[in-house]
Order: sequence, then structure tokens, then C-alpha cells
Amino acid sequence: MPSRRKHVSGLLLAILVVLFTLALVVYPEQGFTAGIAGLKVFWDVVFPSLLPFFILSELLLGLGVVNALGVMLEPLMRPLFSVPGVGAFALSMGLAAGYPMDAVITARFRKNGLCSRIEGERLLAFTNTADPLFMFGAVAVGMFQNKALGILLALAHYASSFLVGLTFKLYGRREEKSVRPVARTDRHPQILKRAYQEMVRAREEDDRPFGKLLGDSVNDSIRTLLMIGGFIVFFAVFIKVLTIAGIVTIIGVPFVLLFHALHMDTALVQPLVSGIFEIDIGSAATASTSAALIQKVSVVSAIIAWSGLSVHAQVASVLTQTDIRMRPYVIARVYHAVLAAVLTYFFYQAGLGRSLAFVPHAISVMAPLSAGPVAHWTMTGIALATAAALLALALLLSLLIHLFRDSRFAAWYAKS
Repeated sequence: MPSRRKHVSGLLLAILVVLFTLALVVYPEQGFTAGIAGLKVFWDVVFPSLLPFFILSELLLGLGVVNALGVMLEPLMRPLFSVPGVGAFALSMGLAAGYPMDAVITARFRKNGLCSRIEGERLLAFTNTADPLFMFGAVAVGMFQNKALGILLALAHYASSFLVGLTFKLYGRREEKSVRPVARTDRHPQILKRAYQEMVRAREEDDRPFGKLLGDSVNDSIRTLLMIGGFIVFFAVFIKVLTIAGIVTIIGVPFVLLFHALHMDTALVQPLVSGIFEIDIGSAATASTSAALIQKVSVVSAIIAWSGLSVHAQVASVLTQTDIRMRPYVIARVYHAVLAAVLTYFFYQAGLGRSLAFVPHAISVMAPLSAGPVAHWTMTGIALATAAALLALALLLSLLIHLFRDSRFAAWYAKS
């Protein structure tokens, strides 16, 4: 039965690929235009903004700094999310740079043995977040022309992500009992000394000269980014073809029924379906509809949390060399999307996002991404500063928790 199912799925995929190829032959101009638009997004925005993060993360891993951070952040991350301390590094870098940064770092953690498979799946479930610059700049200002909506979207997005992390803390408990757990380092009495020893050990294991490490970091980062760029261009063309062929309308039929049941504007169905495939296109299309603002913002919030099949494909390709499974990740994305939409609705009703007058006009998704290189490098600097600040805050909280535990243990030991 599994073999037969595999053959059927392979046949269906082959038919879909053939149909897509024929569609490109029928609509060559539209496909070419969409591909150029996707390539422009990658070259102007994604490549320059993500490359520094990729190179720095590779360097920090090779130098053992991430291992040291993992020791110091264990008292914070383990009780909250049941993941190792290095998870805070993936969380902060992913939050500052956006997806799929978290998947790249989590895959490296798994390859280096810094987390188990279950811990990697938990980590990937809640660290897959959009960067704040995208929500404040591209979506709130560029698409909705309303700065106040950036606060609403960001708060709903990160609050729902935190709730996903707390929920997935319970994921895989039974399976985790049957495997050997990854060593925990938060019980060492001298946490700073232990962090230093872990950094030295990791550096000795890597043993690459800094020049070799830097060259490998650049090569690996560019190779990963080129893969991401290929997915961006492919899905830009794919969505365009689906839209021209009317497939998007067919896919949207179940959502029409759902929106009727929720008393929502069905004009949002087609943008939502586009957002299922690609986040930028779906968000821009949602913002340009004539639906009520609260409905549009809730749908955009769900699209951002879902992140799109384009991002999922990028994550899947990054995880191919590990044993981390995609199913928990996809379930987490659906859960995150529902939570984000619900929280957005309630936060808006509480008054968030209403401080500035709404301008009922949304510019093209490419417009907020057409700034000059100086502006993009400025945003990259802000994102790096954000990641550093988040790591510093997490370290402070973790060390305070460690000191509090030690003081409680010392007091108990003295009484006994």
C-alpha cells in the first residue's frame, strides 16, 4: 500500500509539472515578468539583508560562541520551551532577519549535535517569525499607509509565536523518553566558567583557521541564498500562472464557505489563497481590497504567520540534510496563523492600530522594496542591533534565573 501510494503521488506530481511547463509555454510574457519581479525582490532586498546574518551565524558557530551562549541561556530556554539554550540564538537571529534564518540555524544545530530531533522541531515551530522591519515598513507603511498597524501586527505576531512555543513544549514527550537526551548544562555551579570551557571545546573540535572558516562561511551562505532566490523566482512565476489559469479561484471555494460562516468579506478569499503560496503577494493583494480594515489586517496577520509555501519550500530544502521532520513545522504554522488572526482582532478591538487615520490606498508590493542600497544596509544594521539587544536581554534574564536558583539552593542547603 505505501509503495502504491508513493507511485500515485509521483504520477500526480509529474502531471502537475507537465501542466505548469505547458502553462509557461502558453503565457511566456506573464511568466517572464513575474520572474523578473521575483528576482528583483531577491537581489535588491533578500540577498543584501540576509547575507550578513548568514555569514555571522556561521562564524559564531565555528568559533564556539554559540555553544557558550547555549550554556548561559539554558536556564531560560529549557523551562520555557523545553529546548536547549542555543535556541535563544536562533530565536533572536530569526526575529531580526526573518524567515528562513531560523531554519538555517536550527539545521546547523542539529548537524552539530546541539539539539535532538524533537528539540529541533520544537525550536522550528516558534522561531519561524517575520522580521519587524517587514511588518512595520513593507506592510504597515508601504501596503496600508498606516504606521499604527505595525505595532498591532508585530504584537499579535510575536505574542502568538510565544504561545506556539509554550504549546509545543509538550510536543514529543513520549518520543523523547525513548531516546538519549541531549546533555543539559544549566546545572553546573559556575555557569560562566562552563560557558568558556564549552566555547574552547567547540573551537578545538572545529579546528579550522580563521581564514578557512571565513571562506567557508561566505561560500555556504551564498549557496544557501542562491537556493532561496531560486524558490522566490519560481513561486513568483507559479502564482502568476495559477492566477491566470483560474486555479486560485478554484482553491478559494472552501474559504468562501468559511468566510460566509464568519461573516467576512469574500473579496479577501483570493488574496488569502495568494498568501498561502507567497507572503508578499498575498499581503499586498489583501491590503488593496475594499473589505473592512479589521478583516484585512486579520487576514494579513494570518498570512504573515503562515509565511507561505514559498518559505516552507525553502525550509524543507534547508532541512533535507537533517532528520528534522516538516509535519510539526507545518502544523505549527497553521496554529500560528489562527492565533495571530484571533489576537489581531482582539488587539484591534482593544484600540491598537487606530491612532492614525487609515488611508484606503495600497501601493504595489514591490514599491516599498525599491529603496536604494544605502537604505537597505541601514535596515540590515538595525536588524543586527535588534538581534544583539535581544540576545543581551535573554542573557540577562537567564543569568538572573541561574543566580536565583543558586541562591534558593544555597539557602535550602544551609537550613538542612
